[in-house]
Amino acid sequence: MSSALAIAAVSAVIKNLLENGLIRRGIASSLGDSPTITMLAPELDGANAGSLAKNRLNLFLYQTTPNLGWRNMGLPSRDSRGEEMTSPPLALDLHYLLTAYSREAFHAEIMLGYAMQLLHEFPVLTRGGIRSALESLASSDSAAEKALATSDLADQIEQIKISPHSMDTEEISKLWSALQSQYRPTVVYQASVVLIEGHRPTKSALPVRDRKLIMLPFNRPVIETVSPQVVLAGESLTIQGQNLKAEQVQVSFGMEAVTTPNPANVTNTQIQVPLPAGLRAGVNTVQIVHPLDFGTGSSSEPHRGVESNIVALVLAPKIVTNSESSPTVLQASQGSTFTLAVDPPVGRKQKVALLIGDRVIAIPSRSTTGSETTSDLSFSIPIDFPKGTFLMRLRVDGAESALEVDTNPNSPTFNQYSGPKIEIT
Repeated sequence: MSSALAIAAVSAVIKNLLENGLIRRGIASSLGDSPTITMLAPELDGANAGSLAKNRLNLFLYQTTPNLGWRNMGLPSRDSRGEEMTSPPLALDLHYLLTAYSREAFHAEIMLGYAMQLLHEFPVLTRGGIRSALESLASSDSAAEKALATSDLADQIEQIKISPHSMDTEEISKLWSALQSQYRPTVVYQASVVLIEGHRPTKSALPVRDRKLIMLPFNRPVIETVSPQVVLAGESLTIQGQNLKAEQVQVSFGMEAVTTPNPANVTNTQIQVPLPAGLRAGVNTVQIVHPLDFGTGSSSEPHRGVESNIVALVLAPKIVTNSESSPTVLQASQGSTFTLAVDPPVGRKQKVALLIGDRVIAIPSRSTTGSETTSDLSFSIPIDFPKGTFLMRLRVDGAESALEVDTNPNSPTFNQYSGPKIEIT
């Protein structure tokens, strides 16, 4: 691709095309001499100044715009880790004003006629024409012109096309007003596309040593239901759906953990899997993954394969007590700090509240230092909290701990909530 000198190189090649082409067409027989080709901004007074020739064509680059066709060709240029993989080229369209200046009647029109016919018959800057034009500048006394010979313009992927661009009266008026110059016979051309190569260092993948194809029927697993939808830590989850069984099956719980179920507990319509350690209380997600192994022989090259839909489940927190056989009643006093053991451990950024009866006590701000999770939560009992015995629940990220139910048919509180309870004194 081209270097940053490509913009100036395109202007130089078009100038060379006009100079040589007008001479070969014999324009001197119509004007008395060959016109001069200049690369200047339009003059403020529109006249020829100083030593400039009385007949001249002026080629002025008045605008550059991004090329829409190439704008997204290099995307995405970064991998999943944010490292740059490609360096997309800077793709530009160049917009020129070709203006005729002359002191004689009809000369401006004659010059424009010859120039427009020439650009119409040669709408593409060929690679040979570019090399020839730029090589002729290599021996120039101007350092800028010498530099253009190294622009590599002839080696870019796309050839440069020159096409006339129409502008209405309003656009022409605004343009010449911005140039602060008197209007002269002018034609607008667009040169497209100039590709300027990027030079930022990038990473390149290693070449492929071996190719391995695996042909499998596309049976995407589909999760229909999970039960229970509100589950406790340490319990098992039953997943029902379609196409759940495969050569390799994994169950992904959000970003927290991936577990491999026992093959004996996997069928095409059901999977039973224990909840992995490390899940936080609150809303979690579950997904079935069928990974692919591209390894050969004893080597293993696991790849993420077909994935199911994602289904939500709620992991409820559990209040840990020492009593398993009778309703639990914990003790706290007004104005004191009450510490409660919970399972699973609660993260520092999770929202936690203690529900005592019909009142909600939010946990105070936790320290930003130390362990990320804790199994012991401390709550401040208000000094005006009413005395008595109340049912107690823990809420973590919207998930509430379960209440115990009296299942003794001979009990006066049969089939009623019996705990855990807290006694405020």
